[in-house]
Amino acid sequence: MCLILFAYKASDEWPLVVASNRDEAYQRPTKEAHFWIDAPHVLAGRDLEKGGTWMGVDKSGRFAAVTNYREGVPSIHQAPRSRGELIEHFFRQNASARQYLDVVKGEGEFYAGFSCLMGDMQALYFYSNRIEEIKAIDPGVHGLSNAFLDTPWPKVQSGREELSQLLSKPETLSRDAVFQMLYDQRTYEMAQLPRTGIESAREKALSAKFIAVDERYGTRSSTVIMVHASGQVHYEERSFEPWGKCFHTSNFQFELTST
Repeated sequence: MCLILFAYKASDEWPLVVASNRDEAYQRPTKEAHFWIDAPHVLAGRDLEKGGTWMGVDKSGRFAAVTNYREGVPSIHQAPRSRGELIEHFFRQNASARQYLDVVKGEGEFYAGFSCLMGDMQALYFYSNRIEEIKAIDPGVHGLSNAFLDTPWPKVQSGREELSQLLSKPETLSRDAVFQMLYDQRTYEMAQLPRTGIESAREKALSAKFIAVDERYGTRSSTVIMVHASGQVHYEERSFEPWGKCFHTSNFQFELTST
């Protein structure tokens, strides 16, 4: 996943709103969001190549997501463990997010570069194995792409501003409005972009919130999660083929077992 915009405790009515795009090779086998048969409290997609997942929630209100940390040319040495297992293992354990991340911090060398979000309605944390600190996330509107939390990449900055605007006018806040924000295919000029070690044309192509530039790689799914103060969770995922063609939509609603 390459973009996560989220509002955490920024609204009394909606304590958590998540808007995310997962960018991946189209050939990588994936199962759309579902309640896992072997862990029925978990709602998430599944990576059928390595196992694990990129983002999910569970019925108690825990939320977790991971993005790759972009470091230019990939290392010739394969990391022994998949980043997707970080999220899966979190949902399969009873440890708090902070306790779990303390363990992850000691094992960061086993994974390629990543950044992750983990927590619940009481506390949410950010951690990357490219820094030392586990950061408690303050209430507000935040963004994460393939760097650190709130790194000011153009799509992160514009997404935070747009999500803040939606939250400021409750009558405009809907899943459709959030999806429309995620569908933005605008790219940015190189002068506005970071230098992450990839060639300029690709850096520009990847600067869009929603990537639909060829048949090999792009935005595979968009997901909106809205947790109401009442404990009602709305989870919608839209899946895409090359060139941004939507072919599947999954909708879920459930009540948190604890809020």
